[in-house]
Amino acid sequence: MKRKTVTAFTVALLITAVASGHDLFMKVDSYFLAPNTKASVRLLNGTFQKSEGLVARARFRDISLYAPDLSGPISQWVSWRDERKTTVMDVQTGGPGTYLAGVSTKPKEIDLKAAEFNDYLKHDGIPDTLAERKKNNELNKDVRERYSKHVRAVFQVGDKLSDDYKRQLNYPAEVIPQQNPYALRTGDTISVLCTVEGQPVPNQFVMAGWESRDGKLHLLEARTNADGLATFNLAGAGKWYVKFIHMTPLSQPDLNYESKWASLTFEIRNSKRTS
Repeated sequence: MKRKTVTAFTVALLITAVASGHDLFMKVDSYFLAPNTKASVRLLNGTFQKSEGLVARARFRDISLYAPDLSGPISQWVSWRDERKTTVMDVQTGGPGTYLAGVSTKPKEIDLKAAEFNDYLKHDGIPDTLAERKKNNELNKDVRERYSKHVRAVFQVGDKLSDDYKRQLNYPAEVIPQQNPYALRTGDTISVLCTVEGQPVPNQFVMAGWESRDGKLHLLEARTNADGLATFNLAGAGKWYVKFIHMTPLSQPDLNYESKWASLTFEIRNSKRTS
């Protein structure tokens, strides 16, 4: 078999502080790795540069790893450890190729005061829900929200490019690159497909950014087109993320909104394309 998924097992997310105000990213120490070595994938529960809470082993509904020539139980390729406030997934690489790692959490519910919820809508990239609350005179309304988070990281092992980067993992929300990031360099553009429950989402607000080598974070924004595609110019070298939060109102008496969070990370170098 050319490729094989190393399927998921269950773990749990411990949330500290306001959970729905925390992004979740998979961030690799280096996205360019040698075959048959160990990679550290940090699960950042907070921001792209800092984790504010551990990820324990009890609430993820799925963990997946795709790459050419991987086989056997996931325990052969993945192990876990905690590093202060960051949970680390150590991945053993196999042969060369473009690897895809993903994790997906089960839904959880949280109560939020009106001001807290409005602030999170404003700063975390959910302007449409904020506008709707203003329109309906609901800015003073406290809410109960159901949320889940679904994250991907694409990294390159050796020089051989492969196609697993664009797999659908059948998560409730996903950011799926349409070009292999490791066939790109600064100045190119990348398109990402944003899906919810497997379907493209039009007019979704999407945020992206990259961490340059001086440690600065550079931010971009876009909207998906009618086909659910958002496009970003790869303006700088460094570690990149793309993310969105899809929020829908609910009519249940004890639940006001449901949000599905998705993120993707990869790295772009100034050097010539890998071939």
